[in-house]
Amino acid sequence: MSTLDLPAPYPWPEGKTSAFCFTMDVDAHAPWMWNNRHEVPQLLSHLEQRNFGPRVGIRRIAAILKDLGVKGSFYVPGAVAEAHPWMLPALIEAGHEVGLHGYFHELVAQVSDEEFSRVLDSSLEIFRRQTGETPRGFRSPAWEMTPHMLAEVKRHGFYDSSLMGLDTPHTVDGVVEVPVNWGTDDAIFFKFLGGGDPAPRSPAEILGMWCEEFEASHRFGSLFMLTVHDWISGRGARPVMLESLLEKVLAKGDVWVATVAEVAAHHAAHAMERDQITSHIPETLLEHPAWTRT
Repeated sequence: MSTLDLPAPYPWPEGKTSAFCFTMDVDAHAPWMWNNRHEVPQLLSHLEQRNFGPRVGIRRIAAILKDLGVKGSFYVPGAVAEAHPWMLPALIEAGHEVGLHGYFHELVAQVSDEEFSRVLDSSLEIFRRQTGETPRGFRSPAWEMTPHMLAEVKRHGFYDSSLMGLDTPHTVDGVVEVPVNWGTDDAIFFKFLGGGDPAPRSPAEILGMWCEEFEASHRFGSLFMLTVHDWISGRGARPVMLESLLEKVLAKGDVWVATVAEVAAHHAAHAMERDQITSHIPETLLEHPAWTRT
């Protein structure tokens, strides 16, 4: 086989050509807490905008998922679960998956390895306390990972859904990775908190873009990972846009619509020998022989 030949198609469940996951990062007010961790401003606008998510947004989208019979994966920061103790039990009762997403949506570059491990344990504790269950998956805030984080995820037996080295499931340092995709994340198109943020895009435009992405994903036999946020896509015309996209996905009978945990379990059972990646961070350019030679 030529090195330019495409690999064998990913082994989705029998009769399925590609896969689709509906996911929500239920950030709510957690990033606001992290960004203002040193001094809390006496300002309401950003906080109230984010509070729309648990008050209305997540419920509006959950109603659409219920009507269409779609089960999603909801990644909830510990602080959001703490502030809204009804949320995790309600999601599980509705048949959805809940996964870890930091505690205060803390950014990887701003915490030490020890701090990450400590708040991961705190997140796990509140999930177990509120649901009586152990979550199966982890998604990093802002989709960044370090080798230490992967080791901690592996130690707990979680899958990860934060990286995008492939567009089908694979492993990184022995951790099952169910990849994400910035192109199918709502925040880059709709997030607006004022100031210098770019104006939100039209839902009709993004629906067209995501439908094109879905058709390409289906053609290439890959995973379409949709990621939305409670306070962003729960507002205005965006839930209607999501409904239209989901209807298009469901109309294709050979697309596996699954939770991320289901995809991770399928990979672990049927394709663990495929696409095993070892994390590697290269040395800095200034240490490269091409730069240092004399």
